Order: sequence, then structure tokens, then C-alpha cells
Amino acid sequence: MGLTGARFVGVELYCDDVQKAKSFYASVLGLQIAEEQGGHHAKFAGQAGFICLEKKGVESYPSKDKAVLLFEVADLEASIAAIGRERLVRVEKSWAVLHDPEGHSVLLLESPQ
Repeated sequence: MGLTGARFVGVELYCDDVQKAKSFYASVLGLQIAEEQGGHHAKFAGQAGFICLEKKGVESYPSKDKAVLLFEVADLEASIAAIGRERLVRVEKSWAVLHDPEGHSVLLLESPQ
């Protein structure tokens, strides 16, 4: 049965180097910082939810390290050109993958026209 009325609000990624990860999400993906606490976390706000980059070991209930972030883009080829094809680890017809500095997969999906 699932939770009634549950909706996605964000994702948190555990990072060894929050500063390096923050730089990637700001400079490569163009996301804007919404909140930051040095040595602890950096949070980016988005239309559909947030991404919080948190320093590994600061939580009392750590999770597994694996995560995938999905971003929908209007024009995949233009997005690839803007990011740089050399950053990508895989490119398909309607999607492409790159890794952030911590090794998390960032999946770019071309939105249906």
C-alpha cells in the first residue's frame, strides 16, 4: 500500500569533500546555494526538491553511500555541449550520465517534446 499523500521533497548525499561537491553542482549544473553550514552541509534548492550535500560522519544515522540524481533537460545535446562531453561516462539517445566529485551518478534525461 504506500504512503498516502507522500511527495518527493529532496535528496541528501554524503560527501568526503563538501566544498568540492558544492563547486561541481554550482559551476557544472548551475544550481544555486540555498543554505550552507561550513564543515557540515550545503543545500541547493530546486523547483521539484532540494539537494543537500552533507559531510560524511556528521549524522547519527548514516545511510548507504550510493545515490543517483536525475535532472530533466529540454535539449540533451545542448546540455552535453554546455557541460563538456569529456565529463560524461555514458551517453545514450535520450540520456547521459556524469559523476560528481564524490562518484555519485548524475543522470540527465531529455524531456519529452
